[in-house]
Amino acid sequence: MELRVKNLCKGYGGVPVLKNVTFAMGSGVTCVMAPSGGGKTTLLRILLGLESADSGTVEGAACLRWAAVFQEDRLLEHLDAMGNLRFVLGPDRCGETAPALLRELGLADIEGKPVRTFSGGMRRRLALARALLAESDALALDEPFSGLDEENRRRALECIRRCGAGKPVLLVTHDEEDAEGLQGEIVRLAEFS
Repeated sequence: MELRVKNLCKGYGGVPVLKNVTFAMGSGVTCVMAPSGGGKTTLLRILLGLESADSGTVEGAACLRWAAVFQEDRLLEHLDAMGNLRFVLGPDRCGETAPALLRELGLADIEGKPVRTFSGGMRRRLALARALLAESDALALDEPFSGLDEENRRRALECIRRCGAGKPVLLVTHDEEDAEGLQGEIVRLAEFS
């Protein structure tokens, strides 16, 4: 499945954020890079169908079942990690695979602890686990490594590489190392005008 974005434009209050953005992506990682306020999250929201473009076209996105990591972790504070996963994914998707992925992400010792006691990095890894475990055709990851130390970043990269194999993965990032670590194609929004 290929996703094609052609001449996509979006602005807010007369201020353009995306200008004639054009690219195609298939299976593998596509890293969208731009400075803060450069339209990365707006592009992701348009591809997910959460926002409309002012002009331009997106082909193929509506046919995909997306799983996403947003800038906000969007976790249920009173539940533990498995409770958060079961709430979103259902009990059938949380058998042996979910605990194994939590271990892989360095979250093995958090059983029974409510999310409100988690550090920012722990929350981020749980949000990533939820997206990676969801049944999906494509992944949209908005700054999934924010708040992670080097070891946990390495673990997260490996999990994305493994779980995203064979799928389109759209990674929104500021960091060139993210693209290198995932061997991704880079789309620089600043190059469009």
